[in-house]
Amino acid sequence: MEAESIDSLTPLIQAADQWSDVLLLLPLLVGLEAVLSADNAIALAAISRQLEDPARQRQALNIGLGLALVLRLGLIAVAQWVLNFWPLQLAAAAYLLWLCGNHLLKSQAGEAPETSDTSLETEGQGRLVRPLGSVVLTLALTDLAFSLDSVAAAVAVSDRLILVMAGGLIGVIALRLTAELFIRWLGIFRHLESAGYLAVGLVGIRLLLRVVLPAVELPDWSLLALVALLFLWGFSSRNTPASEGPQESGGL
Repeated sequence: MEAESIDSLTPLIQAADQWSDVLLLLPLLVGLEAVLSADNAIALAAISRQLEDPARQRQALNIGLGLALVLRLGLIAVAQWVLNFWPLQLAAAAYLLWLCGNHLLKSQAGEAPETSDTSLETEGQGRLVRPLGSVVLTLALTDLAFSLDSVAAAVAVSDRLILVMAGGLIGVIALRLTAELFIRWLGIFRHLESAGYLAVGLVGIRLLLRVVLPAVELPDWSLLALVALLFLWGFSSRNTPASEGPQESGGL
């Protein structure tokens, strides 16, 4: 979810008819993007963790989000066409729902257990790690699918295209920072990855409703409340480090 997708912000952005007003709005956009991009960031963090080397994870995020920025700006430039081309929105919704469903099915089957610090070592030794180029492309496409959720706002504030593009740039920077945080947190909190993918599914459902039932519009507060509840659950339980058991037993 992106800051631009909150309809209640549209009058505020439209009222910014002076550059001084625009500059005052930028800190608000920065804060909102940092908070609202959490569902996107956790998906990108989980994808980049398929590379076992932290340096390659950072490289994938840098390249993938650089490509994502180009795609975002292009999406804003052709926003009107995107709104009228429902198959693209349907494909984005299907992709996000597939990401969510694929994770949940694998978790239930035991193929992708809740991640921990030792899971990367096991993955690196026992599984084929995805190539860097494949991970980069997946990161860029995933961000593009998320960006479609907020493309309607680009049309609503088309007279402030520079501001909307600045919001896109801020969003990518916020994603880069928060995704690296989530890479670490995914190894600490037991339910965080599943919570993030469920939030991804909510965005997919929202996109699907826009295509299938355009008259139905979910209130902003309801989606935000659901995402907040999911992340409260995600941060509610920590993994037990494998090293704690022997240390505690040795002390006894």
